[in-house]
Amino acid sequence: MIYLDHAATTAPRRDVLEAMWPWLTGEFGNASSHHERGRRAARALEDARERVAAVLNARPGEIVFTSGGTEADNLAVKGIALARRERRHERTRVVTSAVEHPAVLDSAADLARYDGFTATRVPVDARGVVTPEAFRAALRGDDAEVAVASVMLANNEIGTVQDVTALAEIAAEQGVPLHSDAVQAAGTLPLDVRALGVSALSLAGHKIGTPPGIGVLWLGRGTPLRPLFSGGGHERGRRSGTSTVAGAVGLAVALERAEAEREEHARRCAELRDRLIAGVLANVPGAVLTGPDPSAGEARLATNASFCFPGVNGETVLVDLETRDVLVSSGSACSAGSTEPSHVLTALGLSPEIASTAVRYSLGRDTTEQEIDAAVRATAEVVTALLAP
Repeated sequence: MIYLDHAATTAPRRDVLEAMWPWLTGEFGNASSHHERGRRAARALEDARERVAAVLNARPGEIVFTSGGTEADNLAVKGIALARRERRHERTRVVTSAVEHPAVLDSAADLARYDGFTATRVPVDARGVVTPEAFRAALRGDDAEVAVASVMLANNEIGTVQDVTALAEIAAEQGVPLHSDAVQAAGTLPLDVRALGVSALSLAGHKIGTPPGIGVLWLGRGTPLRPLFSGGGHERGRRSGTSTVAGAVGLAVALERAEAEREEHARRCAELRDRLIAGVLANVPGAVLTGPDPSAGEARLATNASFCFPGVNGETVLVDLETRDVLVSSGSACSAGSTEPSHVLTALGLSPEIASTAVRYSLGRDTTEQEIDAAVRATAEVVTALLAP
Protein backbone atom coordinates (compact mmCIF):
# COMPACT_ATOMS: atom_id res chain seq x y z
CA MET A 1 0.00 0.00 0.00
CA ILE A 2 1.36 3.42 -1.00
CA TYR A 3 0.30 6.05 1.53
CA LEU A 4 0.39 9.59 0.13
CA ASP A 5 -1.98 11.31 2.56
CA HIS A 6 0.50 12.45 5.20
CA ALA A 7 -1.05 15.94 5.27
CA ALA A 8 -4.13 14.31 6.80
CA THR A 9 -2.14 12.35 9.38
CA THR A 10 1.12 10.46 9.52
CA ALA A 11 2.23 7.36 11.40
CA PRO A 12 3.23 7.81 15.05
CA ARG A 13 6.98 7.58 15.55
CA ARG A 14 8.26 4.66 17.59
CA ASP A 15 10.37 6.89 19.84
CA VAL A 16 7.33 9.09 20.47
CA LEU A 17 5.20 6.11 21.49
CA GLU A 18 7.99 4.82 23.72
CA ALA A 19 8.23 8.19 25.46
CA MET A 20 4.45 8.30 25.93
CA TRP A 21 3.99 4.73 27.13
CA PRO A 22 5.04 5.17 30.81
CA TRP A 23 2.54 8.01 31.21
CA LEU A 24 -0.23 5.80 29.86
CA THR A 25 0.61 2.89 32.18
CA GLY A 26 2.47 2.81 35.49
CA GLU A 27 3.19 6.54 35.67
CA PHE A 28 -0.38 7.69 35.03
CA GLY A 29 -1.51 10.56 37.24
CA ASN A 30 -3.31 13.89 37.16
CA ALA A 31 -0.81 16.73 36.91
CA SER A 32 -3.05 18.81 39.18
CA SER A 33 -3.05 16.27 42.02
CA HIS A 34 -0.96 17.02 45.11
CA HIS A 35 0.37 13.51 45.77
CA GLU A 36 3.66 12.14 44.44
CA ARG A 37 2.19 10.62 41.30
CA GLY A 38 0.54 13.94 40.47
CA ARG A 39 3.77 15.81 41.12
CA ARG A 40 5.67 13.49 38.79
CA ALA A 41 3.06 14.07 36.10
CA ALA A 42 3.32 17.83 36.63
CA ARG A 43 7.10 17.70 36.30
CA ALA A 44 6.80 15.72 33.07
CA LEU A 45 4.25 18.20 31.72
CA GLU A 46 6.48 21.18 32.48
CA ASP A 47 9.52 19.44 31.04
CA ALA A 48 7.56 18.88 27.82
CA ARG A 49 6.52 22.53 27.83
CA GLU A 50 10.15 23.64 28.13
CA ARG A 51 11.25 21.35 25.30
CA VAL A 52 8.49 22.55 22.97
CA ALA A 53 9.35 26.15 23.82
CA ALA A 54 13.02 25.55 23.04
CA VAL A 55 12.22 24.31 19.53
CA LEU A 56 10.02 27.34 18.88
CA ASN A 57 12.49 29.82 20.44
CA ALA A 58 9.76 30.71 22.90
CA ARG A 59 9.30 30.97 26.66
CA PRO A 60 7.75 27.98 28.45
CA GLY A 61 4.99 30.17 29.85
CA GLU A 62 3.88 31.00 26.30
CA ILE A 63 3.07 27.36 25.48
CA VAL A 64 -0.57 26.26 25.81
CA PHE A 65 -1.23 22.56 25.28
CA THR A 66 -4.49 21.81 23.45
CA SER A 67 -6.26 18.78 21.99
CA GLY A 68 -4.95 19.55 18.49
CA GLY A 69 -4.65 22.11 15.73
CA THR A 70 -8.38 22.78 15.44
CA GLU A 71 -8.70 23.70 19.09
CA ALA A 72 -5.54 25.80 18.93
CA ASP A 73 -6.92 27.72 15.94
CA ASN A 74 -10.28 28.26 17.65
CA LEU A 75 -8.62 29.40 20.86
CA ALA A 76 -6.36 31.84 19.02
CA VAL A 77 -8.93 33.44 16.72
CA LYS A 78 -11.86 33.56 19.13
CA GLY A 79 -9.88 34.04 22.32
CA ILE A 80 -7.74 36.92 21.04
CA ALA A 81 -10.65 38.65 19.28
CA LEU A 82 -12.92 38.52 22.32
CA ALA A 83 -10.17 39.64 24.69
CA ARG A 84 -9.16 42.59 22.53
CA ARG A 85 -12.74 43.73 22.09
CA GLU A 86 -13.15 43.73 25.86
CA ARG A 87 -10.30 46.25 26.02
CA ARG A 88 -11.61 48.39 23.16
CA HIS A 89 -15.17 48.00 21.87
CA GLU A 90 -14.34 49.30 18.38
CA ARG A 91 -12.27 46.19 17.66
CA THR A 92 -14.96 44.23 15.87
CA ARG A 93 -13.27 42.88 12.74
CA VAL A 94 -11.52 39.55 12.17
CA VAL A 95 -9.29 39.33 9.09
CA THR A 96 -8.25 36.00 7.56
CA SER A 97 -6.95 34.88 4.21
CA ALA A 98 -9.45 33.28 1.84
CA VAL A 99 -7.53 29.98 1.91
CA GLU A 100 -7.37 29.30 5.64
CA HIS A 101 -8.17 25.96 7.23
CA PRO A 102 -11.86 25.61 8.17
CA ALA A 103 -10.89 25.82 11.84
CA VAL A 104 -9.87 29.44 11.26
CA LEU A 105 -12.56 30.43 8.76
CA ASP A 106 -15.35 28.90 10.84
CA SER A 107 -14.01 30.54 14.00
CA ALA A 108 -14.22 33.91 12.26
CA ALA A 109 -17.71 33.05 10.99
CA ASP A 110 -18.81 32.08 14.51
CA LEU A 111 -17.62 35.43 15.84
CA ALA A 112 -19.63 37.17 13.12
CA ARG A 113 -22.72 35.03 13.67
CA TYR A 114 -22.88 35.03 17.45
CA ASP A 115 -20.70 37.85 18.78
CA GLY A 116 -21.23 40.85 16.52
CA PHE A 117 -17.92 40.78 14.69
CA THR A 118 -17.36 41.26 10.96
CA ALA A 119 -15.30 38.64 9.14
CA THR A 120 -13.08 39.86 6.29
CA ARG A 121 -11.34 37.46 3.91
CA VAL A 122 -8.21 38.65 2.13
CA PRO A 123 -8.16 37.53 -1.53
CA VAL A 124 -5.21 35.53 -2.83
CA ASP A 125 -3.53 35.37 -6.22
CA ALA A 126 -3.67 32.41 -8.61
CA ARG A 127 -1.05 30.54 -6.55
CA GLY A 128 -2.80 31.11 -3.24
CA VAL A 129 -0.45 33.85 -2.05
CA VAL A 130 -1.60 36.68 0.21
CA THR A 131 0.21 39.72 -1.15
CA PRO A 132 1.39 42.43 1.25
CA GLU A 133 -0.73 44.96 -0.63
CA ALA A 134 -3.92 42.92 -0.27
CA PHE A 135 -3.23 42.26 3.40
CA ARG A 136 -2.55 45.91 4.18
CA ALA A 137 -5.70 46.95 2.34
CA ALA A 138 -7.78 44.45 4.33
CA LEU A 139 -6.46 45.73 7.66
CA ARG A 140 -7.32 49.31 6.67
CA GLY A 141 -10.48 48.60 4.75
CA ASP A 142 -13.19 49.47 7.26
CA ASP A 143 -14.05 52.01 9.93
CA ALA A 144 -14.10 49.22 12.52
CA GLU A 145 -10.77 48.23 14.05
CA VAL A 146 -9.28 44.77 13.59
CA ALA A 147 -9.28 42.54 16.66
CA VAL A 148 -7.13 39.75 15.19
CA ALA A 149 -5.77 38.58 11.84
CA SER A 150 -4.88 35.03 10.83
CA VAL A 151 -2.80 33.80 7.88
CA MET A 152 -1.50 30.24 7.71
CA LEU A 153 2.20 29.57 7.22
CA ALA A 154 1.64 26.73 4.72
CA ASN A 155 -1.58 25.64 3.05
CA ASN A 156 -2.82 22.13 3.69
CA GLU A 157 -4.43 21.66 0.26
CA ILE A 158 -2.16 23.34 -2.29
CA GLY A 159 1.10 23.77 -0.37
CA THR A 160 1.39 27.55 -0.69
CA VAL A 161 3.98 28.98 1.72
CA GLN A 162 3.12 32.49 2.84
CA ASP A 163 5.64 35.21 3.68
CA VAL A 164 4.25 35.42 7.18
CA THR A 165 7.18 37.50 8.42
CA ALA A 166 6.35 40.30 5.96
CA LEU A 167 2.66 40.09 6.86
CA ALA A 168 3.48 40.19 10.57
CA GLU A 169 5.40 43.43 10.05
CA ILE A 170 2.36 44.97 8.37
CA ALA A 171 0.09 43.76 11.17
CA ALA A 172 2.44 45.19 13.78
CA GLU A 173 2.40 48.57 12.01
CA GLN A 174 -1.39 48.55 12.39
CA GLY A 175 -1.29 47.32 15.99
CA VAL A 176 -3.01 44.04 15.05
CA PRO A 177 -1.94 40.65 16.48
CA LEU A 178 -1.31 38.09 13.72
CA HIS A 179 -2.00 34.40 14.34
CA SER A 180 -0.56 31.77 12.01
CA ASP A 181 -1.71 28.19 11.58
CA ALA A 182 1.58 26.32 11.20
CA VAL A 183 0.12 22.81 11.42
CA GLN A 184 1.30 21.79 7.93
CA ALA A 185 4.63 23.59 8.24
CA ALA A 186 6.01 21.64 11.19
CA GLY A 187 8.93 19.44 10.24
CA THR A 188 9.42 21.17 6.89
CA LEU A 189 9.71 24.92 7.55
CA PRO A 190 11.52 26.83 10.35
CA LEU A 191 9.26 27.56 13.32
CA ASP A 192 11.21 30.24 15.17
CA VAL A 193 8.36 32.39 16.46
CA ARG A 194 10.63 35.35 17.13
CA ALA A 195 11.88 35.33 13.53
CA LEU A 196 8.35 34.90 12.16
CA GLY A 197 7.19 37.92 14.16
CA VAL A 198 3.68 36.58 14.79
CA SER A 199 1.66 36.95 17.99
CA ALA A 200 0.29 33.40 18.09
CA LEU A 201 0.96 30.11 16.30
CA SER A 202 -0.84 26.74 16.16
CA LEU A 203 0.62 23.23 15.86
CA ALA A 204 -0.78 19.69 15.83
CA GLY A 205 1.15 16.63 16.95
CA HIS A 206 -0.34 14.04 14.61
CA LYS A 207 1.20 15.74 11.57
CA ILE A 208 4.71 15.05 12.91
CA GLY A 209 4.45 11.66 14.59
CA THR A 210 2.20 11.68 17.67
CA PRO A 211 -1.20 10.03 17.88
CA PRO A 212 -4.09 12.48 17.35
CA GLY A 213 -5.23 14.40 20.40
CA ILE A 214 -2.42 16.82 21.26
CA GLY A 215 -1.58 20.26 19.91
CA VAL A 216 -0.08 23.58 20.92
CA LEU A 217 -1.00 27.21 20.83
CA TRP A 218 2.02 29.44 21.24
CA LEU A 219 0.79 32.75 22.60
CA GLY A 220 3.28 35.60 22.60
CA ARG A 221 3.78 37.53 25.81
CA GLY A 222 1.37 40.43 26.05
CA THR A 223 -1.17 38.95 23.62
CA PRO A 224 -4.53 38.93 25.42
CA LEU A 225 -6.68 35.81 25.39
CA ARG A 226 -10.15 34.99 26.67
CA PRO A 227 -10.36 31.27 27.53
CA LEU A 228 -13.00 29.30 25.65
CA PHE A 229 -13.36 26.55 28.28
CA SER A 230 -14.54 27.09 31.84
CA GLY A 231 -13.23 24.75 34.50
CA GLY A 232 -10.17 24.19 36.61
CA GLY A 233 -7.99 26.93 35.16
CA HIS A 234 -5.36 24.64 33.68
CA GLU A 235 -2.61 25.91 31.37
CA ARG A 236 -2.20 29.06 33.47
CA GLY A 237 -5.90 29.81 33.20
CA ARG A 238 -5.93 29.77 29.41
CA ARG A 239 -7.28 26.29 28.67
CA SER A 240 -9.19 24.35 31.32
CA GLY A 241 -9.22 20.56 31.15
CA THR A 242 -7.15 17.75 32.64
CA SER A 243 -3.69 17.87 31.12
CA THR A 244 -2.76 15.16 28.61
CA VAL A 245 0.66 14.39 30.04
CA ALA A 246 1.40 11.51 27.68
CA GLY A 247 0.41 13.62 24.70
CA ALA A 248 2.55 16.55 25.80
CA VAL A 249 5.56 14.30 26.35
CA GLY A 250 5.05 12.72 22.93
CA LEU A 251 4.68 16.09 21.25
CA ALA A 252 7.93 17.32 22.76
CA VAL A 253 9.80 14.31 21.37
CA ALA A 254 8.10 14.55 17.97
CA LEU A 255 8.82 18.26 17.62
CA GLU A 256 12.46 17.83 18.62
CA ARG A 257 12.92 15.02 16.10
CA ALA A 258 11.11 16.96 13.39
CA GLU A 259 13.33 19.98 13.92
CA ALA A 260 16.53 17.90 14.01
CA GLU A 261 15.60 16.22 10.71
CA ARG A 262 13.90 19.21 9.10
CA GLU A 263 16.47 20.33 6.54
CA GLU A 264 17.23 16.83 5.23
CA HIS A 265 13.53 15.88 5.29
CA ALA A 266 12.58 19.00 3.33
CA ARG A 267 15.35 18.45 0.78
CA ARG A 268 14.46 14.80 0.21
CA CYS A 269 10.71 15.42 0.01
CA ALA A 270 11.16 18.37 -2.36
CA GLU A 271 13.04 16.09 -4.77
CA LEU A 272 10.26 13.49 -4.57
CA ARG A 273 7.58 16.17 -4.90
CA ASP A 274 9.22 17.55 -8.03
CA ARG A 275 9.49 14.04 -9.46
CA LEU A 276 5.78 13.49 -8.77
CA ILE A 277 4.75 16.81 -10.32
CA ALA A 278 6.86 16.26 -13.43
CA GLY A 279 5.59 12.71 -13.80
CA VAL A 280 1.92 13.59 -13.45
CA LEU A 281 2.12 16.58 -15.81
CA ALA A 282 3.96 14.51 -18.42
CA ASN A 283 1.84 11.36 -18.24
CA VAL A 284 -1.68 12.25 -17.09
CA PRO A 285 -3.92 13.72 -19.83
CA GLY A 286 -4.95 17.30 -19.09
CA ALA A 287 -3.42 17.40 -15.60
CA VAL A 288 -3.11 20.89 -14.08
CA LEU A 289 -0.90 21.71 -11.09
CA THR A 290 -2.72 23.75 -8.46
CA GLY A 291 -0.85 26.11 -6.18
CA PRO A 292 2.75 27.28 -6.57
CA ASP A 293 5.05 25.90 -9.26
CA PRO A 294 8.39 25.00 -7.64
CA SER A 295 10.05 24.67 -11.06
CA ALA A 296 9.42 28.41 -11.46
CA GLY A 297 10.95 29.17 -8.07
CA GLU A 298 7.61 29.62 -6.31
CA ALA A 299 7.51 28.68 -2.62
CA ARG A 300 5.67 25.40 -2.12
CA LEU A 301 5.60 22.98 0.80
CA ALA A 302 8.11 20.21 0.13
CA THR A 303 5.61 17.50 1.00
CA ASN A 304 2.67 18.68 -1.13
CA ALA A 305 1.60 18.17 -4.74
CA SER A 306 -1.98 18.84 -5.86
CA PHE A 307 -3.64 18.67 -9.23
CA CYS A 308 -6.91 19.08 -11.05
CA PHE A 309 -7.85 16.50 -13.68
CA PRO A 310 -10.48 18.25 -15.84
CA GLY A 311 -13.15 15.90 -17.11
CA VAL A 312 -13.07 13.48 -14.19
CA ASN A 313 -14.30 13.60 -10.61
CA GLY A 314 -11.63 13.85 -7.94
CA GLU A 315 -13.46 11.50 -5.58
CA THR A 316 -13.69 8.90 -8.34
CA VAL A 317 -9.96 9.19 -8.96
CA LEU A 318 -9.35 8.71 -5.24
CA VAL A 319 -11.51 5.56 -5.12
CA ASP A 320 -9.97 4.08 -8.26
CA LEU A 321 -6.45 4.78 -7.00
CA GLU A 322 -7.25 2.92 -3.81
CA THR A 323 -8.06 -0.18 -5.87
CA ARG A 324 -4.47 0.12 -7.10
CA ASP A 325 -3.17 0.45 -3.52
CA VAL A 326 -2.47 4.19 -3.72
CA LEU A 327 -4.00 6.29 -0.94
CA VAL A 328 -4.43 10.02 -1.61
CA SER A 329 -6.95 12.75 -0.79
CA SER A 330 -9.33 14.97 -2.68
CA GLY A 331 -8.69 17.93 -0.35
CA SER A 332 -8.66 18.74 3.36
CA ALA A 333 -9.35 15.64 5.46
CA CYS A 334 -10.68 17.95 8.17
CA SER A 335 -13.74 18.84 6.09
CA ALA A 336 -15.43 15.57 6.97
CA GLY A 337 -18.23 14.53 4.67
CA SER A 338 -18.23 17.78 2.69
CA THR A 339 -19.40 17.53 -0.92
CA GLU A 340 -18.76 21.20 -1.67
CA PRO A 341 -15.86 22.17 -3.95
CA SER A 342 -12.76 23.29 -2.11
CA HIS A 343 -12.93 26.90 -0.94
CA VAL A 344 -9.17 27.02 -1.44
CA LEU A 345 -9.41 26.18 -5.12
CA THR A 346 -12.32 28.51 -5.80
CA ALA A 347 -10.35 31.28 -4.07
CA LEU A 348 -7.68 30.75 -6.74
CA GLY A 349 -10.30 31.57 -9.36
CA LEU A 350 -11.07 28.00 -10.41
CA SER A 351 -14.66 27.15 -11.24
CA PRO A 352 -16.53 24.75 -8.94
CA GLU A 353 -16.54 22.24 -11.80
CA ILE A 354 -12.75 22.27 -12.12
CA ALA A 355 -12.29 22.35 -8.33
CA SER A 356 -14.31 19.12 -8.07
CA THR A 357 -11.59 17.33 -10.06
CA ALA A 358 -8.87 17.97 -7.46
CA VAL A 359 -6.58 15.33 -5.97
CA ARG A 360 -3.90 15.96 -3.33
CA TYR A 361 -0.75 13.89 -2.83
CA SER A 362 1.20 14.50 0.38
CA LEU A 363 4.55 12.92 1.22
CA GLY A 364 6.03 11.69 4.49
CA ARG A 365 9.33 10.69 6.01
CA ASP A 366 9.10 7.13 4.62
CA THR A 367 7.94 7.95 1.07
CA THR A 368 10.24 6.43 -1.57
CA GLU A 369 11.09 7.18 -5.19
CA GLN A 370 9.62 3.82 -6.18
CA GLU A 371 6.32 4.75 -4.54
CA ILE A 372 6.24 8.07 -6.38
CA ASP A 373 6.80 6.37 -9.73
CA ALA A 374 4.11 3.78 -8.97
CA ALA A 375 1.66 6.52 -7.97
CA VAL A 376 2.31 8.38 -11.23
CA ARG A 377 1.68 5.22 -13.26
CA ALA A 378 -1.50 4.44 -11.35
CA THR A 379 -2.79 8.00 -11.73
CA ALA A 380 -2.15 7.97 -15.47
CA GLU A 381 -4.00 4.66 -15.82
CA VAL A 382 -6.97 5.81 -13.74
CA VAL A 383 -7.45 9.21 -15.39
CA THR A 384 -6.93 7.83 -18.89
CA ALA A 385 -9.56 5.16 -18.25
CA LEU A 386 -12.03 7.68 -16.83
CA LEU A 387 -11.59 10.00 -19.82
CA ALA A 388 -12.08 7.21 -22.34
CA PRO A 389 -15.32 7.55 -24.37
